[in-house]
Amino acid sequence: MLILEKIDALREAIQTFRPFNDSLQKTLQEQLRIEWTYNSNAIEGNTLTLGETAFFLREGLTSEGRPLKDYLEAKNHAEAIDRLNDIVQGKRSITESLIKELHGVLMKGMDFTIARGMDGQMIHKRLHVGEYKKQPNHVLTLSGKIHEYADPIHVHDEMEALLDWVGSETTMHPVERAARFHYRFVSIHPFDDGNGRMSRLLMNLLLTQAGYYPCIIQNAHRRKYIQTLEEADSSQNDTTFIQFVADELLATEQKVFDIIQGKVVALTQATTILNSVERRERIMHVLRTADSPLAMGQMSELLPELKRPTLKKDLQQLVRERLVSSYGKGRNMLYAVPQKKI
Repeated sequence: MLILEKIDALREAIQTFRPFNDSLQKTLQEQLRIEWTYNSNAIEGNTLTLGETAFFLREGLTSEGRPLKDYLEAKNHAEAIDRLNDIVQGKRSITESLIKELHGVLMKGMDFTIARGMDGQMIHKRLHVGEYKKQPNHVLTLSGKIHEYADPIHVHDEMEALLDWVGSETTMHPVERAARFHYRFVSIHPFDDGNGRMSRLLMNLLLTQAGYYPCIIQNAHRRKYIQTLEEADSSQNDTTFIQFVADELLATEQKVFDIIQGKVVALTQATTILNSVERRERIMHVLRTADSPLAMGQMSELLPELKRPTLKKDLQQLVRERLVSSYGKGRNMLYAVPQKKI
């Protein structure tokens, strides 16, 4: 594939900038960790925005109106990425026990999942975290057909065969090998839940072990992602899916290259572009948790991701809506939530 040559050429271009200084290395790692966590979870239905995911992973603060489960998924996924880095550094091979260990990190604290039964009704299904599934699972495809995954009794044998294949495959291009592993893993669907995220984590483990950057499949491309997987199922040919993965990896590499060259500013380095709801939630959180009313300058220090004119405009709107109270005039103006005692 021509796309594989482009990936290798861009990878070599990135290598010419090495060694990276500590600041750049940290920026790239955090950028990829945030975007990977956001997109992989969003594909599975997580409602956090990119800005909310970044704010939570950096500051540990949540926004109102989002399920706690969504924050748990973000925390677990980020920790799973950290575990992957440890695995790469430790030069550990991919085994069934390692895969179950990683699943335990990804699904920590989750006791059940909501699934659609064969009769079409939604049911609460118990999760066996870090263990292969005990009951069959299936998915309703985009075409409306039900696709069955491997029967639980066959999971161990199929996973063993998959790991034997990936361990002995030395002639295939690393990107093709990783994409094909992803497809075969998700075709087995060995766990009760988390199979999509696990398939992307393991694909990227193979890529990073081979010296590539992780492939961040964008939530914006979710429909095409699912379509190429379904096409591979129906045609028994995964070429289109491998092409899709390669396209997404090239886009990830291009973003890394642009950050290194200073063409784009990383999410972790500059003002995060937030929508008005996210900005308001952050302003309200700062005011609620403050010990006393805050001046504009104090709020600017606590919310460095917001430009001062934008912060002032949002505060004025919150005051008009009586969600925030203002006291004083000019530079002495103070802001607080209405219930706060002065």
